[in-house]
Amino acid sequence: MPAERLTMRKVKEVLRLHWGSGLSKRQIAASCGIARPTVVEYIRRAEAAGLSWPLPVELDEAQLEQRLFPRVRPQGAERPQPLWAQIHQELKHKGVTLFLLWQEYKEIYPEGFQYSTFCEYYRLWEGKLDLVMRQHHRAGEKLFIDYAGPTVPVIDRASGEVRQAQIFLAVLGASSYTYVEATWTQSLPDWIASHIRALEFFQAVPEVLVPDNLKGGVSSPHRYEPDLNPTYQELALHYGVAVVPARVRKPRDKAYASYCTLCG
Repeated sequence: MPAERLTMRKVKEVLRLHWGSGLSKRQIAASCGIARPTVVEYIRRAEAAGLSWPLPVELDEAQLEQRLFPRVRPQGAERPQPLWAQIHQELKHKGVTLFLLWQEYKEIYPEGFQYSTFCEYYRLWEGKLDLVMRQHHRAGEKLFIDYAGPTVPVIDRASGEVRQAQIFLAVLGASSYTYVEATWTQSLPDWIASHIRALEFFQAVPEVLVPDNLKGGVSSPHRYEPDLNPTYQELALHYGVAVVPARVRKPRDKAYASYCTLCG
């Protein structure tokens, strides 16, 4: 059964209970299974349209809809699109439904979509969302490690020679407390030394190191069983820490380090 027809039946029941039975708006809302503001809005529209109970016999549901929700669409005009992102956020609130949001939309844009079309377009928009699981980190659990993408030019004051320095990042997952240093290369000696200095800086050792799949730390990248460089493995054994490399081409696995890289 079309959504508009179901809506009109509910509107008629609201008007019957209000004018015919004298129930309160709260009682009507409970009886019809809708929000009290919706009951108030139906009654307001009916009074504005000059209706009373019983409704005229010749007034069918299509005519009733036109009286209560008049369509005023200029010739050739495009129907206004709702702000779907805002609609999506509003639906997270308790008691908010697509029907209530559609009513608010129609208040602003009387020429806008009817309810069934409104729902269809929202579902199409919702289907395009990139769903991402939010990560929660316990204090001291993970240290995210990476090199920043851009290098930094360093000028030798004596010779004027310009060398590019690599930027090492180590970010605690829970607090985002960050250690940053510059090294000449991303080679194994610099990689290991940067780790040592980072742990000395934090004055603590996390439970897990989450590095990117760099050659200095991971000799054989693999989605499920990456092979650690033997020297990097020895560092992990020395500090009693686990190493769980980020998955290949999965930047969200090391989102904190990536975030610091983007923010400079």
